Amino acid sequence: MIVVGIGAALIVLAVITQVGVAMLERLYPRQGQWVDVAGARLNVVDAGPRSDDLPIVLIHGASSNLETMQQPLGELLARDHRVISIDRPGHGWSSRASFADSTPAIQGRMIDEALQTLGIPRAIVVVHSWAGALGLRMALDHPRRVAGLVMLAPVAYPWRGGVGRYNEIVTTPVVGTLLAHTITLPLGLLLAEPGTRGVFLPQTMPDGYVGKAAIRLLLRPREFLANAWDLVALKPAVIEQASRYAEIMAPAVIVAGDADATVSTRIHARPLADVMLHAKLIVLPGVGHMVQNAAADVVLREVQAMQLQLAETPKAVMNR
Repeated sequence: MIVVGIGAALIVLAVITQVGVAMLERLYPRQGQWVDVAGARLNVVDAGPRSDDLPIVLIHGASSNLETMQQPLGELLARDHRVISIDRPGHGWSSRASFADSTPAIQGRMIDEALQTLGIPRAIVVVHSWAGALGLRMALDHPRRVAGLVMLAPVAYPWRGGVGRYNEIVTTPVVGTLLAHTITLPLGLLLAEPGTRGVFLPQTMPDGYVGKAAIRLLLRPREFLANAWDLVALKPAVIEQASRYAEIMAPAVIVAGDADATVSTRIHARPLADVMLHAKLIVLPGVGHMVQNAAADVVLREVQAMQLQLAETPKAVMNR
């Protein structure tokens, strides 16, 4: 009887999950265009005026989608510049063929291919958190595409501990899939608001942010699984690539808060600035992990300054 009861409960939770997915996708419809690349279909929002300026590419971190870079940073930048916001493979409305395509190297290749398809030979790449490792990998593997890097609370180095026991369980065959298709969405609906609020600390999460940024899309099984795979793959990836950061020739600005309890500025941003040849470090007192919200004006200023800097740099130097 117990086994029958558990089986029935799982069936009910699976049905609730499917209904919930349909409701979430109706509540947060796709905004953007499809760009097909090898191994993925990416959702891209292309905004702002077309000009001779370098386009700005915004890439979000873990447990999120392109809206977390749009509000307010992307909206501010798009007043004067072309801004390309991308749902990373498997996140938001982007898909990917394999959950194992979870490393910064693979996703960087996909985004590079998408930019090529969009006719963008060079861009300033702005990355947050998990995507810090991705931006660094793009600068290493696709240096001609990355004219400059602006990194917000970036992950760059290995850290003590893991990425949460639940993420490790979810990437376990069979068990993980079962959990993602049953309890994750109902439980996540209860935790989305307090969990997101915690990432903003010590700043206050803006009113209505969870809804405006479509955070609950993460609770769909395919995205939740992709996110877990990304998190589990991150530490080995930065261990593999960290010794190469001194090879990056692109100018970089690193903006981090000294109160960031999610990605330690001491472990990541400060050592990264020490090894990169053309890096500027800005550490903001009392600021937490969501730098693009807490200090959007600082980030806006630094991106625009980088555009001016690169515009004055001879093309022969930029193409080395």
